[in-house]
Amino acid sequence: MKTVLTRGALCTLVAGSIMACQPAVEEQQAAEQEQTMQTLTYPSTRKGDVVDTYFGQEVADPYRWLEDDRSEETGAWVDAQNVVTQNYLSQITYRGEIAEVVRNLINYERVSAPFTEGEYTYFYKNDGLQNQSVVYRQKGDGEPEVFLDPNKFSDDGTISLAALAFSDDGSLAAYQTSTGGSDWRQVYVINTETMEQVGEPLQDVKFSGLSWYKNEGFYYSSYDKPEGSELSEKTDQHKLYYHVVDTAQAEDVKVFGHTEEEKHRYVGAQVSEDNRFLMVSAAVTTSGNRAFVKDLSDPQSTFKLVKEDVSTDVRLLTTKDDTLYLVTNHDAPNTRIVSVNASAPDVANWQDVIPETENVLVPSTAGGFIFAEYIQDAISKVYQYTLDGEQVRAIELPGIGNAGSFAAKADATQTYFTFANYTTPTTIFSLDIKSGESSVFNAPAINFDGSQYVSEQVFYTSKDGTRVPMIITHHKDTELNGKNPTLLYGYGGFNVSLMPSFSSTVAAWLELGGVYAVANIRGGGEYGKEWHQAAIQMKRQNAFDDFIAAGEYLIAQNYTSSQYLAIRGGSNGGLLVGAVANQRPDLAQVALPAVGVMDMLRYHTFTAGAGWAYDYGTAEQSEEMFEYLKGYSPLHNIRATEYPAIMVTTADRDDRVVPAHSFKYAATLQEFQQGSNPTLIRIEKDAGHGAGTPVSKTIEQFADLYGFTLWNMGIRSLDTPAQ
Repeated sequence: MKTVLTRGALCTLVAGSIMACQPAVEEQQAAEQEQTMQTLTYPSTRKGDVVDTYFGQEVADPYRWLEDDRSEETGAWVDAQNVVTQNYLSQITYRGEIAEVVRNLINYERVSAPFTEGEYTYFYKNDGLQNQSVVYRQKGDGEPEVFLDPNKFSDDGTISLAALAFSDDGSLAAYQTSTGGSDWRQVYVINTETMEQVGEPLQDVKFSGLSWYKNEGFYYSSYDKPEGSELSEKTDQHKLYYHVVDTAQAEDVKVFGHTEEEKHRYVGAQVSEDNRFLMVSAAVTTSGNRAFVKDLSDPQSTFKLVKEDVSTDVRLLTTKDDTLYLVTNHDAPNTRIVSVNASAPDVANWQDVIPETENVLVPSTAGGFIFAEYIQDAISKVYQYTLDGEQVRAIELPGIGNAGSFAAKADATQTYFTFANYTTPTTIFSLDIKSGESSVFNAPAINFDGSQYVSEQVFYTSKDGTRVPMIITHHKDTELNGKNPTLLYGYGGFNVSLMPSFSSTVAAWLELGGVYAVANIRGGGEYGKEWHQAAIQMKRQNAFDDFIAAGEYLIAQNYTSSQYLAIRGGSNGGLLVGAVANQRPDLAQVALPAVGVMDMLRYHTFTAGAGWAYDYGTAEQSEEMFEYLKGYSPLHNIRATEYPAIMVTTADRDDRVVPAHSFKYAATLQEFQQGSNPTLIRIEKDAGHGAGTPVSKTIEQFADLYGFTLWNMGIRSLDTPAQ
């Protein structure tokens, strides 16, 4: 144990922490903040005169010009903001020490679950500090060899491997690359024996899987390339193509979505493992889809409708002979598995294989069996079933946490699964499919002792009485004295479930003495479609109320106090943080909205944003919907008040949630902030929404995030104890 002075009194510092408490005198902290504010001058942001009219009501948008990502003025504004932000961060004397903590915890060998293609077993591995993970392969018991090394795609690691798919016999592979994190991808085909490129790469592929048909070609999806900015221009009609190996992309056959009658924003394809069937999913929003199936063994076959109703979801799990096995939440909010003959696949003919239960089902297949993962209060339970729906066994897991993968080909005799939680690094287990026996395949050697930390699930009550789960992780010796720096994370949207997982950057926060809390708020998928729908459109406030209640619980239970609480979320979670900071600026000392959806009146006009309308609704939908969106939109509810210390983070190449959201939000915050807390924006160059971020950039980002957070909680030094 270590003790250090804080505010004139002794405070206990947890073992293994390097976080020292703040100076003793509150007046000193206030003076330091005032001095910082005096030297913090924000760039001047020009105000325009753009006004939009919704249902007779005028809404000003003075920073509309920042939406033009190709203008020199916007580029100059970005550079000027980054200068101010980096100058501010440079005063944080221990930022380098935090970077070293993150670096030490991320610097361990990370290996994925193996998978078999042809004669080889493939896996991903990162030695520790490699910017991108490398794909290895080995034949039998032979030595592993490098198959694809994305670190050689570019000098700075900003070109990443985005997807990899193999032909039927493994002799060919198609892989996607992303430049600067962009959703626009290139697709390369290689011969897996000679490693020679086959044909010219496909260009401008977006939101696409790669599904092979035998060894002849593969299906992929994309939009027509925008005539204007590819970063922000609206993309509205997704199309499915079939590419024959070693032919020109211009010759690719349009399979689905190329007519006005088939206009969908998201189209995807899956070829069954036996190459017999093609399943096509067509959706207008991110929730709900139509589905069609085609018998590829019959050249004269046409698409048959599987499900017309777009309010629910369906996907292909596997096939056997003429039978399709489907995963759906149609008439089953928590999801079920059904079977149907492919000759008459309509909903009316579906038969339950694994009926819906009280817990959400997330299934996969391996060795001709179904592995059913159930989410029980955001914790995994896994069972093995036959294709007839007979339960074979419960899969024994090593503890309470999140288990995943369980995927292999139909003839496999073993599969692999991953297990992790907030204190257990991702461990890979091999599982004998016949016996159900499992053993550790790969346990990472990381300089983090999870036994020194506790991760507990609590349930708290939201504003309307709803019971909400939250997992809180901290050092086992943490004293609940209300003075622990605490990071509260949330998402709450798009049916996404926040399951326990291990992150080196979260481990770094714990090592720094922090408390980490994840709230499973409404809008997510932890309790199925009903939990999701409880915070969509005009019920969106439920997600914000749940998050606010999570912060209040942490304060009431003395984990922390407002002065030591930070709230963080990304993308839809950035919207969450922005809205909560507006509604309750007194709740937290620090707010960290990342790549957030901040302009709720115009989000649907950028890239594929219109597809988010199921969750959000649109300003044009109705006057009532417009008023509701305007009532919580982070951009439109900034007022002259004292906000928390806010550091907005985004990237200049984000074509998912365009950076204009964050640009306009940050400019408005800087205009209206009345207190001494900083309102900064950190704009990553040559980066996107987050996928494929190089390890080197990740270390820098979290050194800045944690440094900004602790500094604005009043912590002015770090004390590194003896190891």
